[in-house]
Amino acid sequence: MTTVTLPALSPVSSLEAYVQAVNTVPLLTAEREVELGRRLKESGDLTAARDLVLSHLRLVVAVARNYMGYGLPQADLIQEGNVGLMKAVRRFDPARGVRLASFAIHWIKAEIHEYILRNWRLVKVATTKAQRKLFFNLRSLKSSTATLSPAEVKTIAKTLDVKESDVVEMEQRLQGHDITIDPTPEDGEDRPGPIAFLADAAEGPAEIVERRQSEGLETEGLARALAALDDRSRRIVKARWLAEGEAKTLHELADEFGVSAERIRQIEAKALQKMKGHLAAVR
Repeated sequence: MTTVTLPALSPVSSLEAYVQAVNTVPLLTAEREVELGRRLKESGDLTAARDLVLSHLRLVVAVARNYMGYGLPQADLIQEGNVGLMKAVRRFDPARGVRLASFAIHWIKAEIHEYILRNWRLVKVATTKAQRKLFFNLRSLKSSTATLSPAEVKTIAKTLDVKESDVVEMEQRLQGHDITIDPTPEDGEDRPGPIAFLADAAEGPAEIVERRQSEGLETEGLARALAALDDRSRRIVKARWLAEGEAKTLHELADEFGVSAERIRQIEAKALQKMKGHLAAVR
């Protein structure tokens, strides 16, 4: 087998030159990607890690372009995305049969999202998982700029798997003046509110593949995490967090097991912490 060594990127003086440079780096074949991934995982080969990163820098540029409307420097978005790419390469396991591009998109987007939230005053209203999901997706799901109707609120809440009240609250905050970015003294002018900048969250082919593969890994990881629990802990977690109908309360489970509600809470907390460790290994 012929070994192909990827060229090093020379320092560039502008963003345009950087984009042109990363686009000249050849893509890896599936076989070569698996070989490099194994070398990195088995022996910590930094040259293999470098080749994996360089060959996917163009992916970071493509993802970062979807977030240019937030008013933040594209170079900074790309830089943060590159951090996510390096984290993905470090965790990449070719034995799972998933291409690095599909696996890395999650990490690239995660780093860019964190950067955006750190640099917007709106971070104060986008701190929970549901609020972040709404922050990055609400505008693209609205059919118009008009206030959402009750039916639209219900549809969006179902699509994003969040509460209807969260949809209403986020829409009010996005439309209200209180969430515009306050100008600093050196700015000299106001900046538009975030509703004018939200990126189109419609999934492309790569995102669809990545999401399906990620969902499969998360389902497998959840099953393993649950299997690692004792019967009582598993029953409590399922009843509290994975029930198809209405979740059980602490007091209902306390009556079922003949212990106090506080004891149920303690068991639940310990079980969730244990599961978190198993799920982290999947990611």
